[in-house]
Amino acid sequence: MPLWLVILEGLPKMLRPIMLLLKPLIQFFMLLWFLCIKIPSPDVFIVQNPPSVPTLVAVKWASSLRRSAFIIDWHNFGYTLLGLSLGRSSRFVSVYLWFEKRYGKMADGSLCVTKAMQHELAQNWGIRATVLYDQPPEFFRPASLEEKHELFFRLDKNLCEPLGVRDCVHNGHLGMQNHELNETLLTSQVGSDIFLKPNRPALVVSSTSWTPDEDFGLLLEAAVMYDRRVAAILNEDDSTNEEFLWKEISQGKQYLYPRLLFIITGKGPEKEKYEEKIRRLHLKRVAFRTMWLSAEDYPLLLGSADLGVCLHTSSSGLDLPMKVVDMFGCGLPVCAVSYSCIKELVKVEKNGLLFSSSSELADELLPPGGKLEDHSSIRRSPPSPTSLMQYPIYLKSQPKAPEPPHNAMINDGQIHHSFYTCSSRVFQMDVMR
Repeated sequence: MPLWLVILEGLPKMLRPIMLLLKPLIQFFMLLWFLCIKIPSPDVFIVQNPPSVPTLVAVKWASSLRRSAFIIDWHNFGYTLLGLSLGRSSRFVSVYLWFEKRYGKMADGSLCVTKAMQHELAQNWGIRATVLYDQPPEFFRPASLEEKHELFFRLDKNLCEPLGVRDCVHNGHLGMQNHELNETLLTSQVGSDIFLKPNRPALVVSSTSWTPDEDFGLLLEAAVMYDRRVAAILNEDDSTNEEFLWKEISQGKQYLYPRLLFIITGKGPEKEKYEEKIRRLHLKRVAFRTMWLSAEDYPLLLGSADLGVCLHTSSSGLDLPMKVVDMFGCGLPVCAVSYSCIKELVKVEKNGLLFSSSSELADELLPPGGKLEDHSSIRRSPPSPTSLMQYPIYLKSQPKAPEPPHNAMINDGQIHHSFYTCSSRVFQMDVMR
């Protein structure tokens, strides 16, 4: 959810209409100045939607004045995002929808990110669009052992600082902390050789905007269920000595079911609320860390993780989460919330798994092959202690989006020289050569 919508929710109702009118007016004139004066005349303007207001009208005017083609790259629908804040029945949402449809039809061509969105645009908007799946930038790739070791060393303080009293990562790491370069929470270096610790926690990464459209509570519930289910499988109860467990971990003992270290990245309005909930959890085998990473470290973290979790639920049900695309670029398998078109991206048991409830996610966090309903079967054939960390092997193939069609650029025109992409969120024009 955009930050201005979060701010809008906190304003008195009488001031909301003023804010809704003032912000797009300022953006409109800034965009016109950039598009009509600041930059050279391009052959094509490609505008990403959403946001629709005032971007579409500004780019349409600029393309008409400069005799450039006007192409919309549909990533979602702006009116559905606005509806998350104001409600679908709001008059502002209805006006936004009318505006989005009207100017959407004025485009010389359209691209979209899913077949489901292509169908919606054709059937209900009268717009013909070409599907062009998102692809991750080249810097989203699997990290080498050296890169993992250096990253974990930089993040060592954040990784080892507990978020709550009972913390299996912090307490299990006591007595073995080494601030030299040869030791981190998850890696060790002996001479020139770097290796992952066999009893390290499984690293699970999730990126969130900490807003109501991503139900982070679902992940917390799944973590609690994982902790309890593992305890039940191992015949443990609340009387089990935690200090003894942490001592065994610090001594390097391996367990049938790995500890889970969730690293949650991102900023947002509900972050503090959920951090307080995490502090109150009583978990033996699950720990959480919240971080804000640099643009350089975030791809490295994805490339170093064992599993990704995506809580994205599309406001329209027709777009795909870019964070999953980035995770796949890093060779990271993903557990994602199931919704109407997510299967265009996540192929079950090939590059990821889908879940509709916290219970399903908890099952997926357990090692592949184990059935919680049949504990005796698990005991007869126990999973590997690093099964969770072998998900990239278990979920073998990574997604391969189809090659962009030759007719992706509409109206049989060849785009040459230069074109500009526009986004009113950042007011930045990037020349693509």
